[in-house]
Amino acid sequence: VQLVESGGGLVQAGGSLRLSCAASGRTFSNYAMAWFRQAPGKEREFVAGITWSGGSANYAGSVKGRFTISRDNAKNTVYLQMNSLNPEDTAVYYCAGVKSTYYTGSDDSRYDFWGQGTQVTVSS
Repeated sequence: VQLVESGGGLVQAGGSLRLSCAASGRTFSNYAMAWFRQAPGKEREFVAGITWSGGSANYAGSVKGRFTISRDNAKNTVYLQMNSLNPEDTAVYYCAGVKSTYYTGSDDSRYDFWGQGTQVTVSS
């Protein structure tokens, strides 16, 4: 499975962005998916995860209520809607997939597929 992120860019604080992650292959719906991010000088951190059906999601406390993860299995795509962005959200955002239909946890070693990342920069 190959993952390709898009939708990153420069936005002012308080603004919104929607990231997309397109997956190749016909087994996308077999995988739970997640978004991670890595800011300069910091370790990669979990942002949000979603089950294979989209019926359940998990969020990091720092983004809960501001970010929404969703997926469209017909389009082999997972999304991250980011609202009320602040400079602390500046990072490279990565899409990841796991060979599990229900895992939405923060352990990045559990994830099997990764995209190349997309830069999100929030100016103050």
